[in-house]
Amino acid sequence: MRRAGAAAIAPDVPLLARDLVAEQHLLHETALALLQYTPDIAIAEPDTLLLQVGASLAYFGGPRQLHRRITATLQAMGLHIGSGMAPTAQGAWLLAHQSCARSRRRVLQIDTMTTVLDAIPCALLPSAQARLDWLHGIGCRTLSDLRHLPRAGLQRRCGTELPRSLDAAYGIAPECHAWLQPPARFQQRLELPDYIAHAEAILAWAQRLLEPLCGWLTARRLAVQHFTLVLEHERGRHARAPTRLPIHLAQPAWQPSHLLSLLREKLGRLPLEAPAIALALHVDDTVEQPAASTSLFPEPGGSPTEHARLLDLLSARLGRERVLQAQPIADHRPEVANHWGAAQDVPSRPPRDLSHHDPFTLMDRPFWLLDPPVPLQVQQHRPVYAGQPLRLIRGPERIESGWWDAALTVRDYFVAEDAAAARYWIYRERDTEHARWFLHGRYA
Repeated sequence: MRRAGAAAIAPDVPLLARDLVAEQHLLHETALALLQYTPDIAIAEPDTLLLQVGASLAYFGGPRQLHRRITATLQAMGLHIGSGMAPTAQGAWLLAHQSCARSRRRVLQIDTMTTVLDAIPCALLPSAQARLDWLHGIGCRTLSDLRHLPRAGLQRRCGTELPRSLDAAYGIAPECHAWLQPPARFQQRLELPDYIAHAEAILAWAQRLLEPLCGWLTARRLAVQHFTLVLEHERGRHARAPTRLPIHLAQPAWQPSHLLSLLREKLGRLPLEAPAIALALHVDDTVEQPAASTSLFPEPGGSPTEHARLLDLLSARLGRERVLQAQPIADHRPEVANHWGAAQDVPSRPPRDLSHHDPFTLMDRPFWLLDPPVPLQVQQHRPVYAGQPLRLIRGPERIESGWWDAALTVRDYFVAEDAAAARYWIYRERDTEHARWFLHGRYA
């Protein structure tokens, strides 16, 4: 409606100026988000996205499941759409623009599409708008009526554009589209409609940036390792520095549900010092998507991807400094051969092949080390623990290491056993006048 007509009907309605640049930017963001479902997407006028999903139907479980997922993605971005599915792009466009709510909007066969399109008013066809009065005057109101008109006379009256678009809708003429090419780098920014100081509201708007990110990653077959959400605050006299929220992942990911859950945990623990007026998403590190598992049977206890998601969720909820994992160090001294680091920083490594007789790999080590080692008494030249003499069943294993620092180690290690068959890892000092025995570890 025109401005005067709208004001006459509803004087209190707020009137907003249309921003064509913002609309095109949003359309491009939507196209990036839908790259999760197909690499062939074209931007058409007006406000239309065309998706070639023929190769995606089986992968996503059929047309109904694919349509539900696409609709859920667009609803997560705060968009309301009209959709149609047909063997031709022009046919799908016409099905999506039907005004009747009970009209069929998804067809897969050419014959069925022809029947459905025949009942559509010819006024929906954009190329028929200029000659609509003439068409209605001769009784031509549906696409079926339009198809039965003499082709030569129709071209003389309306030009070649109308017959060509009609043939494209019915699959008679070929369709050519310029498919969207994803950019080399991803960086999106979103102006918020108002001051927002609540984590849940920021998360809802941040999802509009996460969905295009996941589509971009899928199209370029990449996975993100680190990304940063930037919250911009007030400018001018009361300007504040932006708040940066880095997200680190234990394993590269590109699924929107996983990234959204991490962002929800991070935002829930973030103290907002000032309301946000804009959001920006920066991708700091990407790698190639890992290859799918080729094993016939699933791995027991969950896949490495599920383990990495659990680590990401725990780190986001508890903090990186509270989720630790053992990280071995190349040192022969048992007490310094390991340190604890952030679990997300430990690179995933394939299991070592034990078929090669690597002495270090096959060493017999206890799982429980004592810190510090417990001194043992000696009776009749045998170490004693808890009043029971120990019998040496394996050893010695000589360890001499640490001459480069203050923790010089000169020891002979043995595996010992008591009368109840409990095993211990003990050592005897060397190069001392009175060599002493120590208990350093217990076996399970």
